[in-house]
Amino acid sequence: MMADHAKVQRLLKTARGQLDGILKMVEEDRYCIDISTQVMATEALLKRVNQEILAAHLEHCVKHAASEADRQQKIDEFVDTLGRILR
Repeated sequence: MMADHAKVQRLLKTARGQLDGILKMVEEDRYCIDISTQVMATEALLKRVNQEILAAHLEHCVKHAASEADRQQKIDEFVDTLGRILR
């Protein structure tokens, strides 16, 4: 992976902390909307992680592919991944 490891790890650890907080909220039978708000915040953070990883993929893996065929394969993988994200 060519993304900034420290940044990705920091974001993922933050998301893990948010998930732990959501679990605690569920255990405490907190208000549904408050739980939902925290779930959305965690989803947004995970989207940022994915954006960081995919941007690095384009910048490094696709840009520096050894051959045109390899580059096309990486572009096709990216498009497929983007399609799954947008569903």
